[in-house]
Amino acid sequence: MDDRTYKLIGVDYPGNNQEDVINTGLWWMIGFLFVVSFLGLFSLVPLRKVMVLDHKLTYPSGTATAMLINSFHDNSGAELAGIQVKCLGKYLSLSLIWSCFKWFFSGVGDVCGFDHFPTLGLTLFKNTFYFDFSPTFIGCGMICPHLVNCSVLLGAIISWGFLWPFISHHAGDWYPSDLGANDFKGLYGYKVFIAIAIILGDGLYNLTKIIAITVKELYNKTSKQQHLPVFTGFLGDSKTSQLELEKNLRDEVFLKDTIPLKFAVSGYVGLAAISTATIPIIFPPLKWYFVLCSYLFAPALAYCNSYGAGLTDMSMPSTYGKIGLFTITSIVGNDGGVIAGLAACGVMMAIVSTAADLMQDFKTGYLTLSSAKSMFVTQLLGTTMGCVIAPLTFWLFWTAFDIGDPDGLYKAPYAVIYREMAILGIEGFAQLPKHCLALCYGFFIAAIIVNLIRDSTPPMISKFIPLPMAMACPFYIGAYFAIDMFVGTVILFVWERVNKKDADDYSGAVASGLICGDGIWTIPSAILSILRINPPICMYFGPS
Repeated sequence: MDDRTYKLIGVDYPGNNQEDVINTGLWWMIGFLFVVSFLGLFSLVPLRKVMVLDHKLTYPSGTATAMLINSFHDNSGAELAGIQVKCLGKYLSLSLIWSCFKWFFSGVGDVCGFDHFPTLGLTLFKNTFYFDFSPTFIGCGMICPHLVNCSVLLGAIISWGFLWPFISHHAGDWYPSDLGANDFKGLYGYKVFIAIAIILGDGLYNLTKIIAITVKELYNKTSKQQHLPVFTGFLGDSKTSQLELEKNLRDEVFLKDTIPLKFAVSGYVGLAAISTATIPIIFPPLKWYFVLCSYLFAPALAYCNSYGAGLTDMSMPSTYGKIGLFTITSIVGNDGGVIAGLAACGVMMAIVSTAADLMQDFKTGYLTLSSAKSMFVTQLLGTTMGCVIAPLTFWLFWTAFDIGDPDGLYKAPYAVIYREMAILGIEGFAQLPKHCLALCYGFFIAAIIVNLIRDSTPPMISKFIPLPMAMACPFYIGAYFAIDMFVGTVILFVWERVNKKDADDYSGAVASGLICGDGIWTIPSAILSILRINPPICMYFGPS
């Protein structure tokens, strides 16, 4: 960690040699991931039969993946896959070349290059309304549903089109007009805390909804098991009998390679013990008893999240992480509460997220006749690789780019948002600018109301009602990426109208190619930055 890291988490930089601090922080990050990332895999392994076979949870993403894998094993699926790979390679190359071309004009200034191209005029450019020619965001727009992209754009219009200009006109009254652009007592505070209010409102509503659905489904299944007779005879219809035979074969393969209960329990307990002893060394404010309490409650929260993901395909680790964040920060207080809360949040999110992902993979394995044991071992290997690759990737970005700069390309918005949540858990709302708390209450309630309307209206109407969580993203980040994603969704919309089948078959490959090509360019770009090789041209625009 260096001075930027300490600024993000809210403590003073100790002044050590920066290179030593970065290297130490990298090893700490790898160690932290190793002691927390595997717990989620062991937490729900004993319940895999209950979730997949007894409750027959859908796990839509896992089911869709299984259907795609199964389709590769017939001639038409293999032929389609080959064309999709060629399509991905073509657009990956185009995206990589375009990203390389953009680099030459990006200079060393804050507003250089195509990333700051005032496509909609200089007036709108000042309010972040511009198209920045980003293949990544265009690809994301082609992958995300139309409703998500339109919700993001609507959030950008509400915030950067109306709300922030309105609040800016009250500078000097609502907040001091001489504050810096990143001072939380000024306009920056409104941007961050209103986004937090929307995220919390949406998360709280969906958490309550998922728990209610879970309890209702469990009650209904228990009632049916008690009152409905079980038919064990053979079915007469040949097609139905074939489906029954396929189901029996899947059940047999899924249950053949058992994962012993002792192994799962001992693995969780052993890892929890190691983690309880290790995490306080990495994050001293997070005492061992806080870590232990987190691991006592984590399996229950992991079960709720995994069950909800099986019903709705909504995995919400960030919502469960906020429970640990606010709980720990309020208890620890000013004596390291920010660091303790953020660390507890990371612990909870890691367990809850990996547990739901593993259940998704178990569902995929069940439908593709794959061994459950092999799926579990593969998850262990993948998690091990991630514990090393993810910190090294972060180190590469952190060394090469200005991560966390509110005016830069890599803003790390959730780092700021979660930090402010932790500060709120300690200090309350006393430091907020004028009327900020009232606006936060309003948007918090509005997020809940919008969700209620979405769930209470018919599908023909609800599919046009925006998503509050998606609307919250541009409140802090800006409107430019919303325009990029909207361009992506318009391309997909027109493509679907021209040729629906081709759009369904190849849009994912095109989008993935655009994203991957732009992402691959970050590696040579980071290397050039580390070597202090700057782009030769700074292209910028001004009034005539």
